[in-house]
Amino acid sequence: MRTQSRHSGAASPARLAMATVMVVLVAATASRAFGEGDGAGGFWPQFHGPALDNLSTEKGLLKQWPEGGPKLAWKLSDCGGGYSGVAIADGRLYTVGDFADKETLFALDLGGKLLWKADNGKSWKGAMAGCRTTPTFDHGLLYQMNPTGRLGAWQADSGKEVWSVDLKERFGVESGQWALSENILIDGDMLFCTPGGAKGRIVALKKAGGETLWANTEIKDAAAYCTPLLAAHNGRRQLITVLQKSIVGVDAATGKLLWTVPHETAHDQNVTRPIYKDGRLFVSSGHGTGGRMFRIAPEGTSVTELWVNKDLDNCHPGILLVEGCVYGSGCRLTGKGFVCVDWETGKTLWNEKGLGKISLTWAEGLLYGLSDEGKMSLLDASRQGCRIVSQFAPPRTAEGLWLAHPVVCGGRLYLRHWNDLFVYDIRAGAAAP
Repeated sequence: MRTQSRHSGAASPARLAMATVMVVLVAATASRAFGEGDGAGGFWPQFHGPALDNLSTEKGLLKQWPEGGPKLAWKLSDCGGGYSGVAIADGRLYTVGDFADKETLFALDLGGKLLWKADNGKSWKGAMAGCRTTPTFDHGLLYQMNPTGRLGAWQADSGKEVWSVDLKERFGVESGQWALSENILIDGDMLFCTPGGAKGRIVALKKAGGETLWANTEIKDAAAYCTPLLAAHNGRRQLITVLQKSIVGVDAATGKLLWTVPHETAHDQNVTRPIYKDGRLFVSSGHGTGGRMFRIAPEGTSVTELWVNKDLDNCHPGILLVEGCVYGSGCRLTGKGFVCVDWETGKTLWNEKGLGKISLTWAEGLLYGLSDEGKMSLLDASRQGCRIVSQFAPPRTAEGLWLAHPVVCGGRLYLRHWNDLFVYDIRAGAAAP
């Protein structure tokens, strides 16, 4: 085990029920924080949902899909190019796409009708061209950062721009090979992001107008595509993220660096958002780096490494913590499969290599996994093993990988592939296709 500081058995039905209740309570609290309205269609206001844990509170869903997959409610084939996911709030759906030289934010009703479009700067034409980030809904506004460093806020009902900032100009950003790819994080009146520039490695802006509240320049590492995590640790709120060569924790109120630990990876590529629970922090990176578990000291100014697991070297499909198990895909380049790791010990409980590299979400006791080759799976997974319940493949109309994470919200399953958005009805009792 190594310490670094800034200076250097199956779950019981009762436990499952309690876990479900806790998920509902956390998501309900997060919904109030984000200003959820009474609109139909559920509430998924940002990347990985209200509580940022990618666990849906949906009920009454199909436990098995019909042959060929659930019923297609509607499909939009004019999303623009890219990998952005969807946000859902107040009876509207929000996403982003690239149209020629512009990156465009747009809103749909829950039947797929276009409500408005608003441009957010230039589109990304470099490596893996296309939009990256999912809009964030908060109290009637949408926030989104594009790959070239333009961050803005728009009225969610009309698309009227409220404010914007050029992160490259303000903070001296030099984006990495795959551009700026993190999803911004909002907490109260503050908006957090990681420009990675010499004038601001990690920054906090005023949510209302975009003014700078603080900008950390003592960190010397650059941004590495990771969406940050906000952890309440012993009364102090820490903003935690993974940079190109390190993991860092800063005081969310002031931006002061609390701790840092080296984290070297191939290609300086750290995409997966970490998981924090009860003083423990789990980080996973691809290309053979693996997963690392740390304990944050009670005072919050140092961390101790507890274990390393090389099987769970998740590159970008995301990881989930459910009932003491961490689920995620190993990196294909290292020959790993879909992996379940024990949260406490770091032991690999099983490694299912037949599913491919899958992006995940969870709802009503089942995992939803979309492979980067376009196969959608419904999985019954626990620490004892993984059973494929149902599978189908949405029709492919474009080349390239399926990288947008699936979303389960409002009785529907949302899948994005480049220019296409597929919306499936997965409510129990829904008619077959």
